[in-house]
Amino acid sequence: MAGSQFGKIFHISTFGESHGKALGVVVDGCPAGLSLSEEDIQEMLERRRPGKNLKMTQRKEGDKVEILSGIFEGKTTGTSIAMVVWNEDQRSKDYGEIAHAFRPGHADYGFFAKYGFRDYRGGGRSSGRETIARVAAGAIAKKMLLELGVSVRAKVIELAGISLTEDRQKAELLAEQKILSLREQGDSAGGVVECLVEGLPAGIGEPVFDKLDASLAKAVMSIGAVKSVEIGDGIEVSKSLGSENNDAFFLMEEKDYESEEKERDAAGKDSCPHSLPEGTSSFEGSLRKGSNHSGGILGGMSDGSTIRIRAGFKPTPSISKPQQTVNEAGEEITIAIKGRHDPTVVERANVVVEAMTALTVLDAMLENLSARLDYVKRAYQR
Repeated sequence: MAGSQFGKIFHISTFGESHGKALGVVVDGCPAGLSLSEEDIQEMLERRRPGKNLKMTQRKEGDKVEILSGIFEGKTTGTSIAMVVWNEDQRSKDYGEIAHAFRPGHADYGFFAKYGFRDYRGGGRSSGRETIARVAAGAIAKKMLLELGVSVRAKVIELAGISLTEDRQKAELLAEQKILSLREQGDSAGGVVECLVEGLPAGIGEPVFDKLDASLAKAVMSIGAVKSVEIGDGIEVSKSLGSENNDAFFLMEEKDYESEEKERDAAGKDSCPHSLPEGTSSFEGSLRKGSNHSGGILGGMSDGSTIRIRAGFKPTPSISKPQQTVNEAGEEITIAIKGRHDPTVVERANVVVEAMTALTVLDAMLENLSARLDYVKRAYQR
């Protein structure tokens, strides 16, 4: 199947179906010497694991990862890293009554039109369960990014139409009550995930087709339930004036620069991520912005400030309310989907947004190593 590979240098290839034997990923392009264990991967997989509360599908899966290759004595070897998660709790019989019906909101009809058949058991390759492979690969990317002083973190900022950005504890309780009520009604809800990338130096990305924001948008939009992606102020920029939307540049004062260095030292990070190769203008790396309407990206390249990306998720299409559809015989029918389904995918999907963002940013950073001669010379000079 085309479209199961992602990345240029840090390259992944995923496989598996929702009700198949397993799901997995092969990661190529990870440098040798990175400390890595199954526990590192498991930590992120746990965040998307089903069955942890009533707001999630009650499918009971441990989602335990096995690393099959590419690791020796706790470190990456520079060769392909193969990982697999075995499926344990499939109930394919739950889909028997809708085996020949095109479920509204699902990929059923498109898959059937493209291939002439489809795996009706949970959507097969189109299932949200395929994101296990993305998260496993993203865990490696995140760990490598931390080695470079770059952090990637995502959280839900809106759930079932309720904003979680203010008085989060109270808002989360209201959202939980609404989700559980919708579950009882046989319905579902969507939401918004925000992901922040901090510590990324300026100049990462490309100025034309492979813009960093374009790559991020493609990566996040490739997640099954995502229907919108915004960078920075997103759609709101269409209502702004140039004088309002432009982010002013300032030179960071020496005391602020020293303060940042001390903070990084206290956190155990390497020296300032904006340290520059010989021959670079002295003010580069000490630029700061008065605002961040751009979301950390200008002209397709990072500008040194926090990258802010938001993903809008649609409501889970598998609902038990009666819905009108058509079957493969061309007959109009009414269906009510049975089985174990998430009343919202957003809480489990935030880690998937995090993973796809990390994969994109790391790949762009590795590609950027060949952008300037002085970068290449620093790597190879003895």
